Amino acid sequence: MNNRRNWLKQISLGTIGLGIIPFETFANPSVEECFLPNLDKSPILLRSNENPYGPSPLARTAMAKSVNSSNRYGWNLASELITAIAKKNNVQDNNILLGAGSTEILDLVLQYSALNKGNFIMAETTYNYWTAPSEKLGIKKITVPLTEDKKHDLTAMLQAINADTKMIYICNPNNPTGTICDREKLVSFIKEATKKVIVFIDEAYIDFTKEESLSNLVSENKNLIITKTFSKMYGMAGARVGYAVAHSATIEELNGLKSSPDSSVSVVSASGALASLQDENFVKQVYADNEAVKKYTIEKLTQLNLTCIPSHSNFVYFSLNNYQKDYFKQLENHNIQGTKIYEENGKWTRITIGTMKEMQQFIEAIN
Repeated sequence: MNNRRNWLKQISLGTIGLGIIPFETFANPSVEECFLPNLDKSPILLRSNENPYGPSPLARTAMAKSVNSSNRYGWNLASELITAIAKKNNVQDNNILLGAGSTEILDLVLQYSALNKGNFIMAETTYNYWTAPSEKLGIKKITVPLTEDKKHDLTAMLQAINADTKMIYICNPNNPTGTICDREKLVSFIKEATKKVIVFIDEAYIDFTKEESLSNLVSENKNLIITKTFSKMYGMAGARVGYAVAHSATIEELNGLKSSPDSSVSVVSASGALASLQDENFVKQVYADNEAVKKYTIEKLTQLNLTCIPSHSNFVYFSLNNYQKDYFKQLENHNIQGTKIYEENGKWTRITIGTMKEMQQFIEAIN
């Protein structure tokens, strides 16, 4: 264990030999030239809220080095990653469950909630792809409309609980709207709702805010589950590393639904995740870049008379009601991949925040 920790401290020494640009280069305005493909030939991907800058230089080096160890199972490495994640979240190792991205955690909690059938509650509109198997699992989905300003209606969600409700899901910040719950109100909601049901908080985008995670609440609340991911801020969407933070007894129950707990994250991905947790400069730089480019994007969309929802994430939710052209055709004509209409009433869509160059091309495409 100590040997691996010492190795992780030394990973930055191999950047030159591996042809990876050190962070000092990454952090300056030439980031796009360092890491991005030729935008004249490759599609601009603004559909899945991916980090256009990552993985971090330290993660790239660690992942490259770990390839030679991929012939061995990563149980010890998984344990070390759990310890590092627990430290980051100010909890104990037994409060953490690893998954291949937060999607695996979402699937697992859905299965856990379905053990006694019933229903679960979520907002309309929110991240819902993980709910597809719910009917086959014998659990019904109940949706509660967002407020007029596209926020979770916590009062209505609390009132929607009935005798058959097993879980409430809240994505915070919310995808696709980018809105965030008031912390005091959310904590109060959790305290009340968890007297009856599981409250599942998805914090995939929390690192793009200055908000504190709710992970400090799990040690005393068996019905609160937090899920987080390395896919967004840490730029490891394709590497698939996520985790749950919950009461130790809840983690034990979730583990009971897996044939081999904490074994779904590869050696390469776990190495990258461990290194990412050390790269605080990378996180600060991504946060700053995202804020600057998001501000630019919202300003330009507003100038086009398109209503935008204030965003606490790495994407923007905006209305096409006042847009006179065929928005999706404009994207297609300029080799840009966006997403869909989420709400027909208002023609609300979402765009991921890419690099400044990508967003300049996006704005030019829809002008």
